[in-house]
Amino acid sequence: MRPQQNPMKLVSAELLCLLMQRTGDGREISVRDLADAAGVHPSKVGHLRTGARQTATEAEAKAIAGRLGVDLFVLWEPTGRANPAPIEPEHLAAVPA
Repeated sequence: MRPQQNPMKLVSAELLCLLMQRTGDGREISVRDLADAAGVHPSKVGHLRTGARQTATEAEAKAIAGRLGVDLFVLWEPTGRANPAPIEPEHLAAVPA
C-alpha cells in the first residue's frame, strides 16, 4: 500500500465528537452513519474520534465535513512541507473501507 500524498490532518478529535452530536441539520450522527457517508470503515471514524488516528485523505475529509455540515477547514487542515502529516501507526494505516 502506497502512503497517501498530503493527507488532511484533523484539527481536534474533541471537535469531531462535538460536531457529531449536533450536525448542520441539528441531529446527532452515529459513527457508522458518518463512515458510510465518507466511504470509510467505521473503525477509521472511531480512531479519529479517540485521537488514535489524525489523518484522512482529502476526499474522506471533504465527505466527513460535508456530512457534518461544516466547512472543510473548520475540522481539517492541509499537510505539506510546512505542516507535515503525523505518522500513523501501521496497524491503523491499512484499514480498508
